[in-house]
Amino acid sequence: MSASREVSPLSIRDGARNPGMPLELDWVRELRVNLSAVERRTGTLGTRRTVKKEWQAAWLLKAITLMDLTTLAGDDTEARVRRLCAKARQPVRRDLLQALGMPDGVVKVGAVCVYHQMVPAAVAALEGSGIPVAAVSTGFPHGLSPMDQRIAEIKASVAAGAHEIDIVVTRGHVLRGDWQALYDEVRAFREACGDAHIKTILATGELAMLRNVAKASLVCMMAGADFVKTSTGKESVNATLPVGLTMARTVRAYAERTGYAVGFKPAGGIRLAKEALLWLILMKEELGIGWMQPELFRFGASSLLGDIERQLEHHVTGRYSAQHRHPIA
Repeated sequence: MSASREVSPLSIRDGARNPGMPLELDWVRELRVNLSAVERRTGTLGTRRTVKKEWQAAWLLKAITLMDLTTLAGDDTEARVRRLCAKARQPVRRDLLQALGMPDGVVKVGAVCVYHQMVPAAVAALEGSGIPVAAVSTGFPHGLSPMDQRIAEIKASVAAGAHEIDIVVTRGHVLRGDWQALYDEVRAFREACGDAHIKTILATGELAMLRNVAKASLVCMMAGADFVKTSTGKESVNATLPVGLTMARTVRAYAERTGYAVGFKPAGGIRLAKEALLWLILMKEELGIGWMQPELFRFGASSLLGDIERQLEHHVTGRYSAQHRHPIA
C-alpha cells in the first residue's frame, strides 16, 4: 500500500454520501499489505511528531468532538444512558473550558452509541443538542443471528430515532474470501438503514491478517459504507495502529478512485489521551486535516474521555486529579 499523502475530502464530491459501486473483484484481489513497512511506519508515529502544551490541549479538545461516547454493557440501564448523554452534552467541566478560553456549549461529542433497547432513552436525553444517536445492530457483537433478524433490528433502531447504525459483518465471509457474500450483506444493511449512516464493524482482531483487513474495508466501501470501523470492542485484540494505517490507506485509495470520502472509526482499547493523540497524528499524516471532522473520523470510546479531562485539568492547574473527579456514567 502506498505511502502517506494528503487527500482533501473538500475536493471530492462536495461531501456527498458514498453511494457505493459495483463489486470490482480484480481490485480487491490485487490489494497487498507490506506488514514490515506498516509496523515500521506506525512505530515512528509517536517519535517523529509531538504535540505539547497549548497545542496538546487543543488537540485533546478536538478528540472529544470526534468521540462516539459509548456504553455497551450487559447491565446498561436507562438511567445510565441518561447520565452518559448529560456527559455528552457537557463533556468537560465548565471551569476548565473557561480557563482554556472555550465558550460554553462548543465542545460536545460526535455521537452517543448504545444498544438498540437504549435508543429511545438516548434520543430523548439528547433532544435539541444536535448530537446523533448511534445504535449497534445486526446481532452485535458476533453478527451471527439470522439475516432477517439483523435487518429487522436495523429498521427498528432507525424507527426509534437512531441516526447512525453500527453493523457487524460476518467474519466468515472475509476468512473464506467470499467477497460477493460480504458485499451483498453490507449492501442489504445499507438499504435497511435508509437515510441513517452505516458504520461497518470488521472485528479486525479476528481477520487473521492485514491483507484481509484491507480487502474487507474496500468491499464494505464498495457496498456503500459511510464508515469503516475496526472493532466491536469485545474482541481480544481491538484497534491497533497497524490496522488503522491499513484501513486509512484503503479509505484514501477508494477516495482517489471514486471521488467519495468514507469515514474511519477506530474502536476498542483506546483509553488514554496519549493514544488518542497518536490516532490524530495518523489521520493528519495519512488523510489530512479535512478528515479530522466528526463526519469522517470517530473514536469509539467509553473510558477515554475521563483521561482526556484529567490531562486538560493538568494543563490548566499543573496537577493531576483523581479519576473519580471526572465521572462519565
